[in-house]
Amino acid sequence: TAIAAGVLAGAGELSLALVIAAATAGAFAGDTSTYALGRVTGERAARRLPARRLDWAGRMLETRGGYLIVGSRFIPGGRTVTMLSAGLTRMPSRRFLRLAALAAVVWGSYAGLLGYVGGRTFEEHPWQGLVLALGLAGGIAVAVELGRRLRHRRRSS
Repeated sequence: TAIAAGVLAGAGELSLALVIAAATAGAFAGDTSTYALGRVTGERAARRLPARRLDWAGRMLETRGGYLIVGSRFIPGGRTVTMLSAGLTRMPSRRFLRLAALAAVVWGSYAGLLGYVGGRTFEEHPWQGLVLALGLAGGIAVAVELGRRLRHRRRSS
């Protein structure tokens, strides 16, 4: 939706600043809601999870929290697991909120601007800009995931 709105902004139909603000607000609301769900269901959910997995998630969030919170915003499904884990492992609220706000601003700007560029490039046919922008977003997500898997394989070897 944010990319599509960015395309419309590029075609002159919407304000780019408002598109980025709405995408940022939506991302932040979703991330903080998922974190809150993890905090509220923490004890019940933790009993159903292997303790070693929960301990591992807590250590990763403690040592690489910034990277995980911001980076997961760009991985489909990754953000949900990361934000829920942050709540389950009781990541300090202040730290989480700062990182979630940064992630939301970065992602909202990325999505809005990606669509905007597509909309500006194809002003006469905004649907082509949408296809290009969605293709670029998908390509970036695939490249990030492939890079992550390759790095994981190298570490395992």
